[in-house]
Amino acid sequence: MEKILVVGPSWVGDMVMAQSLFKLLRQRHPGCTIDVLAPAWSLPILERMPEVRQGIVLSLGHGVFGIKERYRLGVSLRGEGYTRAIVLPRSWKSALVPFFANIPLRTGFLGEQRYGLLNDRRKLDKKRLNQTVKRFVALGLEPQEAIEAVTLENPGLQADAANLQRVMQQLALAADKPAVALMPGAEYGPAKQWPLANFRQLAEALAAKGFQIWVLGGPKDQPAGAEICAGNHPHIHNLCGKTQLADVVDLLHHAQHAVTNDSGLMHVAAAVGTKVHAIYGSSSPEFTPPLTANKHIHWLQLECSPCFKRTCPLGHLDCLNKITVDIPMREIVG
Repeated sequence: MEKILVVGPSWVGDMVMAQSLFKLLRQRHPGCTIDVLAPAWSLPILERMPEVRQGIVLSLGHGVFGIKERYRLGVSLRGEGYTRAIVLPRSWKSALVPFFANIPLRTGFLGEQRYGLLNDRRKLDKKRLNQTVKRFVALGLEPQEAIEAVTLENPGLQADAANLQRVMQQLALAADKPAVALMPGAEYGPAKQWPLANFRQLAEALAAKGFQIWVLGGPKDQPAGAEICAGNHPHIHNLCGKTQLADVVDLLHHAQHAVTNDSGLMHVAAAVGTKVHAIYGSSSPEFTPPLTANKHIHWLQLECSPCFKRTCPLGHLDCLNKITVDIPMREIVG
C-alpha cells in the first residue's frame, strides 16, 4: 500500500490548492497514507483535509536553508516506510528531507539542479500547466499522462460546528444575522489590494441592508480592519488578529458571502463553500482562480494587467481603483 510524503508549499492559498492533489492520490491509490511536510501555521488547514493523516512540521522560518535540521528530520522519517515523495516547491532545499529519508521514489519538477535529490524529475510545461493547481496535480500523475485528461477536484475543507459556536460566542457575533466576510489583506503587495476606502464603503452599505460584517485577517491586517471599521457601526467587526486559522475556516463556512483580494483566505473561502467575490488587480484569475463554482470574479482585464507586480509600475492602480463598490454590492443584495 502506498505511503506518501508530500512536501507542501509555504503559503495558505497554495496549501489549500494542494488538496486537489491529495484527492487525486486517494482516488488513484485507495487506502494510501498521505503525510504532509509543512510549516507549523498550516496544521489547522491540514487537519480539515480528510485525505491527510498528519502534518509534519519543519521548524524553519520561510527561506531558511537549515541543512542540519533537514538532515535530522529526514533521518527520523526513515522508519516510516514511505514509498513515495512528491515535492511541490521547486527549490533545491525543499527536496532534501525526502532524500535524507531514503524514500525510494522522489517526484518533482526540474529546477535548481535537483538531479541528485529527485529521481522522478518532470519538466514544467507552463503553457499546459497554466494554473498552480494543475502543477500540483500533475505531480501525482504518471510521467506521460496528460493533465487535460484528468478531472480536477476542488478543495473542500471540513467545518467544525462546535468550534464555530465557541468562536461566535467569544467574539459576540450574532448567530441569527446574515454575515459577509471581507478580506482586505494580500501578502504579495498593494497591487493586489482593493482600496480600503472601498472596503469600508461596502461594509457600511451592507450593514445598512441588515448584514453583519466580519473583517478577517491576521495581526498585520489589524490596521486595515480598523480603517474599515472606523465608523464604529455595531455590526461591522474587525476580527483581524483575534482569530486562529481554524476559526477563520469555520467563520467563512458560516458566512453567506466573502469579498476578497486574491489572497490565501480567498482560497479558504472557496474551499468551505462560501460565495466568493474575488477582486483581481495585478494578478490573474486564469492562474490562481478560487477553486469553486460558487464565485464572481472582478477583473477589468486592462491593457496593463496582469503585470504581476507588487506595486503598480504606472502609479495609477486603475486595475483596482476602477472596480467600484456598486459591483459586488449588486451581486450580494440583488
